[in-house]
Amino acid sequence: MWSTHGFLSIYSSNPLWGSGAIDFAGSGVVHITGGATALFATIVLGPRRGRFHDAAGAKLDKANLMPGHSVALQVLGTLILWFGWFGFNAGSALTVKSLNESIAALCAATTAISGAAGGVSALVVNLFWVETQTGEATFDIVMLMNGALCGLVAITSGCAVVDPWAAFLIGMMAGLVYISASKLLVRLSIDDAVDAIPVHLAGGIWGMIATGLFSKPANMELVYGDFNHAGWFYTPKDATLLGAQIFAITFIGVTIAFTMLPFFVLLNYLGWLRVDSIAELVDKIDSIAELVGLDISYHGGHTRNEVDESGEPRTTRSRIQKLAKKPSQQLASQLSSQSQRLVMPQRSNYEDSTTWGDPPSQQESAQSYDPAITTEAEYSVIPTNHQFRQ
Repeated sequence: MWSTHGFLSIYSSNPLWGSGAIDFAGSGVVHITGGATALFATIVLGPRRGRFHDAAGAKLDKANLMPGHSVALQVLGTLILWFGWFGFNAGSALTVKSLNESIAALCAATTAISGAAGGVSALVVNLFWVETQTGEATFDIVMLMNGALCGLVAITSGCAVVDPWAAFLIGMMAGLVYISASKLLVRLSIDDAVDAIPVHLAGGIWGMIATGLFSKPANMELVYGDFNHAGWFYTPKDATLLGAQIFAITFIGVTIAFTMLPFFVLLNYLGWLRVDSIAELVDKIDSIAELVGLDISYHGGHTRNEVDESGEPRTTRSRIQKLAKKPSQQLASQLSSQSQRLVMPQRSNYEDSTTWGDPPSQQESAQSYDPAITTEAEYSVIPTNHQFRQ
């Protein structure tokens, strides 16, 4: 699509349907490609333990929430991405043959507007949705961040050819697209831990379609010189560009399916895609990485500070030294027993605790099951993968 020889390229001497598809900075080439890859990987990988099913494998009435450990870091990452987007979109103006500073300025303006509109749209829509469901209004900053990112993804395709008012509409719609796609994944029991699929795949698809709708003839002439077809909003009797955009979306999706889906199936078949689960641990004494997280099992680190009974920092090395003294059968029995206690109540159950991460009571454990996080008591028997194998 970006090659002058590609049949989808608007720069081609013989483009598709005499039009070609517009993807100025990568809603399709970058984001649909990445989002589709994430979708296939997530489907093959399967959901995290405890996300949609209980310990016995029965489908839960409502999916368990497994939020990230630091919203502050999420905000920081979003702001860094947003800042970088100005360089990515506006910087793409350097690829235009007839370089004009007004192209870069328009890219920067539409990028800012669409990102802001997407964030506000997702925040407000989610606010009213939650209020209708629970009776309590909640401002969810995660929705704000992901909505903004979805707006940025959506404007990436047409940032140089749409007007600022169109960028606002694209961003507003992107917020709705993100929320709808995110809820659809949960309904389909597809576990996207960071909502990359709604942001990049759904946002990229909407961005490509929006370019086919709102590409302004004057802007297209400035960027591409001679052109035959503009956005459907400006030429209601000519939907050639819109059709080319939809064809490009389909072509990218099919290409990724043929290249990446077999790759992930192969990785899964070889056992290289997913860390071992506790069910496999009892049989072959491997790892409980899936239940405790890779921070601990692979890297020996934690997302919060921990100390043992003497006040010294807990380290994986000290745990391994204790475990090394036990026979393998006794170790397997202990870890199997520990796996039955890998439970943790929802965050609301800890609001009155003096220390985040205090072990739950037996009653709380029986009522709530979230095996994605363990309590500090269970951390004492968790080795790392490579140390355990040794």
